[in-house]
Amino acid sequence: MARRIEHHTTSPHSAEKVFGALTDETFLRDRLAAIGGPGATLVAFDQTEERTSYQLKQGVPAEHVPAPVKAALGGDLVINRTETWAAGAGTVEVLVNGVPGRLEGSFTVLDDGTGSKLTLSGEVKVGIPFLGGKIEKLIAEQVAVLLDKESEFTSEWLANRG
Repeated sequence: MARRIEHHTTSPHSAEKVFGALTDETFLRDRLAAIGGPGATLVAFDQTEERTSYQLKQGVPAEHVPAPVKAALGGDLVINRTETWAAGAGTVEVLVNGVPGRLEGSFTVLDDGTGSKLTLSGEVKVGIPFLGGKIEKLIAEQVAVLLDKESEFTSEWLANRG
């Protein structure tokens, strides 16, 4: 069974500026350096006039992973994330090392009158009997925490660039 996820973050900056940051290679490298965790790296980046796509590798130290999940993984949590953005919307696919499952979803970034709102709508599915639901819940919770941290970083990053 899969777990639905919908998470919203807000920014005092316009959707255009947030979208611009989310499709900027320097921004992505800065964000990974600040909050990407162990071994964080921008694996690939491709940009055309119509779309931007990239792959990120992020890490969560084993000491921050619940014991049952840590036992299944055998170490740090390594997240492989692929995003494709075009015209203020994007898609995301997240794979986690050692876990037979994924998160798939879509992003929108829209002006909301006082700034902008970024929304992730998606689904987490983990195919492990008995533990799958717990891991899905953990992934959904951690994605929400990560998106909140990324939103805060994005707002600060944009504020520092005028």
